[in-house]
Amino acid sequence: MFEGLTFKNPELFYLLLVILPMAAWYIFRQKRNTASIQVSSTASLFRAPKTIRHYLRHLVFILQMIALAFFVVVLARPQSSRSWENVTTEGIDIVIALDISSSMLARDFAPDRLEAAKNVAMEFISGREHDRMGLVVFAGEAFTQCPLTTDRAVLLNLFKDIKSGLIEDGTAIGNGLATAVNRIKDSQAVSRVIILLTDGENNRGEVAPMTAAEIAKTFGIRVYTVGVGSMGTAPYPVQTPFGIELREMEVKIDEPLLTQMAEVTGGKYFRATGNKKLEEIYKEIDQLEKSKIDVQQFSRRSEEFLPFAIAGILFLLISLFLRVTIFRNIP
Repeated sequence: MFEGLTFKNPELFYLLLVILPMAAWYIFRQKRNTASIQVSSTASLFRAPKTIRHYLRHLVFILQMIALAFFVVVLARPQSSRSWENVTTEGIDIVIALDISSSMLARDFAPDRLEAAKNVAMEFISGREHDRMGLVVFAGEAFTQCPLTTDRAVLLNLFKDIKSGLIEDGTAIGNGLATAVNRIKDSQAVSRVIILLTDGENNRGEVAPMTAAEIAKTFGIRVYTVGVGSMGTAPYPVQTPFGIELREMEVKIDEPLLTQMAEVTGGKYFRATGNKKLEEIYKEIDQLEKSKIDVQQFSRRSEEFLPFAIAGILFLLISLFLRVTIFRNIP
């Protein structure tokens, strides 16, 4: 009955306590007003049939108390409320530029650099529900794997399809960044971001990395660069006449270049030396680039006393009708 209702004056429910002294007075009065007669034997009285009036003799009082309870509810002003909210999101456009050269198959990450980068990036994408995101992959050249989209399922499926060897081998950092810039430069988003992840030095491509960074700066695009690889050496898979073997090779990442690229665009350079560190980097970027969400809440209250008032009046009228008919007192 009261589900979904609130009360403007809930303290008035204390008035229900008046029913207790009224009930006590009613019981006292019933005992006091009971008539008595003297008879020689009560046996015939016990055998006499009891009428419906006898069984329902307290009904009038009960109905009056129920009516009183409903009137107290009316005084407490029951109200229903309907609330809704308008959510306005100001998302960020993010393009991930991912190195898929053969060196990304190094096993200093589990299971390798490329799979670790994919897994962490997909988790990052899943948590950015209000943003448009895209994907660019590069090695010896670069191409767009997925343009900016809000369709997380499509983007995640395209991420899963990434593997080394899709394009000519090499590391064209400048081409990768330039392709990402081309994908995001016409965006109308307030904030535009590129996350570039690589594990090597620029050795291919027609666009110099710093030239691409300057272009990004011109369009107001922040670039976060991530160098992937352990310190010192790492086990690289090498094809031999006897199959693929792991050989320890020196890890070479052009950190000064990646740092300069990030700083010139207002971004930041990170070094990931393991899976956990890579996860921490993406979490930090997630904190640095927050979507703006405005939530406006509205509510409307409606008075719901009428059904209780009608019920109270109905019980009161029934009690009055019974009092002047079935339970009428004869002087």
